[in-house]
Amino acid sequence: MFEALDSQASPAAAADLTKQIVADEAQYVLQTYGRPADIVFVRGEGSKLYDANGKEYLDMAAGIAVNALGHSDPRWYAALAAQAQQLTHTSNLFHTVPQVELAKRLVHNSFADKAFFCNSGTEANEGAIKFARKFARVQAGIDPYDATASAPHELVSFTSCFHGRTMGALALTYKEQYKSPFLPVMPGHVLAEYNNLDSAAAVIKKGKTAAVFVEPVQGEGGCTPSQQAFLSGLRQLCDEAGALLVFDEVQCGLGRTGKLWGYENYGVEPDLMSLAKPLAGGLPIGAVLLKQKVADVMKPGDHGSTFAGNPLVCATACTVFDTIADPAFLASVVAKGERLRQGLRAATAGNKHVKEVRGLGLLVGVQLDFMAGPVVDKARAAGLLVITAGKGDVVRLVPPLTVTEAEIDHCCKVLGKVIAEAAPAS
Repeated sequence: MFEALDSQASPAAAADLTKQIVADEAQYVLQTYGRPADIVFVRGEGSKLYDANGKEYLDMAAGIAVNALGHSDPRWYAALAAQAQQLTHTSNLFHTVPQVELAKRLVHNSFADKAFFCNSGTEANEGAIKFARKFARVQAGIDPYDATASAPHELVSFTSCFHGRTMGALALTYKEQYKSPFLPVMPGHVLAEYNNLDSAAAVIKKGKTAAVFVEPVQGEGGCTPSQQAFLSGLRQLCDEAGALLVFDEVQCGLGRTGKLWGYENYGVEPDLMSLAKPLAGGLPIGAVLLKQKVADVMKPGDHGSTFAGNPLVCATACTVFDTIADPAFLASVVAKGERLRQGLRAATAGNKHVKEVRGLGLLVGVQLDFMAGPVVDKARAAGLLVITAGKGDVVRLVPPLTVTEAEIDHCCKVLGKVIAEAAPAS
């Protein structure tokens, strides 16, 4: 169906293909993404991507923290192909084996008692919003289906957060430019300052707050870990207010920080947790993990999804989960993360425009005092893929968890060079 470019194709043929794909994308695809006009990726292997011209790129973005096992991982492919030959989709009107097997893995290896499946991170947060609001209505002793009855409903989130682009999750998300073209967004949202417990305490109120949403490590917001006292304090504030604590681990969950779950770095358990990006290694999936007290308020028909938790995605996700959950694999992520941060600090030592290298595991940010866009462009030209975060002044690195030490060292060398080249003249 899709003609692959022959490996022996001439540079002119590769250039023509790139030009045609870029032109067709502009004509047929809604223009909501700013993509490089000179790259069409056609193949990936491990931590490497290859464009139509055959140029190799070291992928330190992993599809925005999605390709946890890299590209074309043989374990991932074998699970996908085997399930594709058996059963792909039935809808959630029927029981299937892979969905139950994945739910068991998630529950047995986390704080949770139940799992709900969806198709993306923003859908997971939408589900968590609904579950939290119904829980608050039931706890208030009202008929949750009585539209005239009221109960605590406010949702608290934090500066620099990102929870998604659908209307409920968008209301929680910090950046105004994501929201303003689509106003009004969902009402009932309150914003507090990230890593500021006093700010949180001022808005988390008994009788008003239904849930508090926080990322244990912010990704889009700048690769910033939560402070221990902040997460512990949020747990206490939520308990005192009768509110639910929701951890958004769409980006920092499932091995990214070197722990299976980001919250394990802090010893603080949530009531609900949203997951997505790496869970199926590149296939669309989302999940909400929840404690039994929350699960008890949900009834058949309260929420649902046609595609969610289908056999193809869940069977593949089981293999991804089993690979990442291995203690030796997680230990390797910790070691690689330390190597990456140390290497970046060494490579940028003496560069006054680099203010900090931070993160946990393989969720790493380089804080600059200038906009990181030129760094990303120069890195890409040099065959290194990185992305931005924060206010656009952070270089974000979220590579495959299978990235090698040699690849990490190469990344540090290239990034140190291009940051120096892109920095403003002193």
